[in-house]
Amino acid sequence: MITTRKIATRAAEVNVLSGGTGPDLLFLHNAGGVTAENPFLLALAKKYRVFAPQLPGYGDSGDSDNIRDMLDVTLHSFDVLEALGLEKPLLVGHSLGGMIAAEMAALRPREVEKLCLIASAGLWLDAYPVPDIFTLLPREFPAYMFHDAEAGAKIMATGGNMNDPAFLIPFLVTNARQLGMAGKFLFPIPDRGLKERIHRIRARTILVWGDSDRIFPAPYAQAFKSLVPGAELVSIPDAGHQVVLEQTNAVMAAIGRLG
Repeated sequence: MITTRKIATRAAEVNVLSGGTGPDLLFLHNAGGVTAENPFLLALAKKYRVFAPQLPGYGDSGDSDNIRDMLDVTLHSFDVLEALGLEKPLLVGHSLGGMIAAEMAALRPREVEKLCLIASAGLWLDAYPVPDIFTLLPREFPAYMFHDAEAGAKIMATGGNMNDPAFLIPFLVTNARQLGMAGKFLFPIPDRGLKERIHRIRARTILVWGDSDRIFPAPYAQAFKSLVPGAELVSIPDAGHQVVLEQTNAVMAAIGRLG
């Protein structure tokens, strides 16, 4: 069971989803956000005491004009850790959340001992430009996010109909609010200088990537592996950028390698 509570940092009042028992784990979500019904979050809660803060502008978290750049959101994430009373939890980040998690591990290498980056943003390869997710129409997202686009469309709609204005309009409003925050870090390109700091990471690191990722394809996985000291790469077949939803068990097994 996932519960929610509000905590306040200097930057914003944020909503934190939490549940489960076991080792402490902090999960940082992707640009699409996370909800209490998220299957991956529920899977994490079966093995860990998981905490998943919603970024300002997401879900029931408040908006914030105080988070302007990568340093702001990284320090905010450490403030969330402190408010939750967590010390050196297993740190897991997906996509945008992976970018933030990598920054945390690079900024304070002694405070992050175990790190899992899942299809992480944060690097830019000229030969493999990242699609501009801010220009995609709702119907285009599944093909970019999932190995199985048809199944992905059903997951994204969460029981709604993308052709029904009663469902589509609130969906677009929520999406616009969330992408307003994500755009600070991902637009026009997801490069905020992480490559200049990534060598400072000292955490034991597992990289998890779907073989069919069309947002950050395989060369990005290899780039992270070459730049994060000692990182281990787990490539998962039949999975795209939303590997956490398409191959949940395989992702859980990869995280389990960290203990």
